[in-house]
Amino acid sequence: MKTPRIEFIYCTQCNWMLRTTWMAQELFTSFHEEIGEIAIIPGKGGIFEIRVNDELIFSRKEMNRFPDIKELKQLVRNKIAPEKNLGHSEKQYLV
Repeated sequence: MKTPRIEFIYCTQCNWMLRTTWMAQELFTSFHEEIGEIAIIPGKGGIFEIRVNDELIFSRKEMNRFPDIKELKQLVRNKIAPEKNLGHSEKQYLV
């Protein structure tokens, strides 16, 4: 397995595949040199979670919402490339 590994676990019953693949594409675009692998894993029961190297960084259930893409990029950056400048995605979020 290549690292860092990012996992998206999404609910197929809720039809969140398009949202998931769009977010994965955005991360590949921003972190193409840093990411080893992105996994898109189907689930059920309203799940939408994002993990970096098995560490949960976002849960729709816990946050009661989906992440904003800028927020997601910052969360991933903080785990895999803290020195990387995200340009316009540097907005501060309370996490």
